Amino acid sequence: MLRILLLWPLVAFALTFLLPVALAGLWWTAQDRPDTWRSADWGPSGLLPAAEAVRPATIHVLAARTGGPKGAVSVHSWLVWKAEGATRWTRAEVVGWGRPVRRDAYAPDARWYSNDPWIVGSVQGDAASSLIPAVEDAVAAYPWGDRGDYVIWPGPNSNTFVAHVLREVPALGLTLPPHAVGRDWTGPGVNAQQDEGGDLHLSWNGLAGLSLGPRTGVEMHLLGQAFGLDLLRPAVKLPGIGRIGTPAT
Repeated sequence: MLRILLLWPLVAFALTFLLPVALAGLWWTAQDRPDTWRSADWGPSGLLPAAEAVRPATIHVLAARTGGPKGAVSVHSWLVWKAEGATRWTRAEVVGWGRPVRRDAYAPDARWYSNDPWIVGSVQGDAASSLIPAVEDAVAAYPWGDRGDYVIWPGPNSNTFVAHVLREVPALGLTLPPHAVGRDWTGPGVNAQQDEGGDLHLSWNGLAGLSLGPRTGVEMHLLGQAFGLDLLRPAVKLPGIGRIGTPAT
């Protein structure tokens, strides 16, 4: 009986973490990818229309697979927004060289290491108009924006930045996908915090933790990956693979 009780956690770990990551790795090996960042396509993907073609205020969270072997299990995410009637998009993200926080370093919907982005979630209209100042404030207040702060794993990295903004502005109603490695890094050591949206986040150095709440659902975090269930917008969140189910918004 004791052996069976000990076996079940190992089986659960294999099914919820190891198997999805292994499948993502096998899929990634079959993809045609550039050898270096110099040979990658960093140009517009055509995902977003020109800003002047979009009248309402709009906020998007975008993500794309990153480059190299880590692209098998992780994405790079960023924020894009425009005020009502604005004729240009603003893009904000964190990169791993120089000063981490960058604005408009790439086209709003640019490919990342040749990988096409997708929209994680959006807010439009009056809601977006009211939230853009809070997004701007959260971007400006990002606590790991100095040279040398960026750490590719477990964070703080590009996904840490976007996750910070989403926690600071919970009215956006969005969370990053489970393979956004670094999103659960909330600082060194053990951290526990409840954001204004009611989600509770527990983290140990971004390596292990738990999140619960209306935006997050139920998530278990391990080594930068997450397995979870979104209860309000039914979906399964799988390490290395992403969200499977209804859209996040």
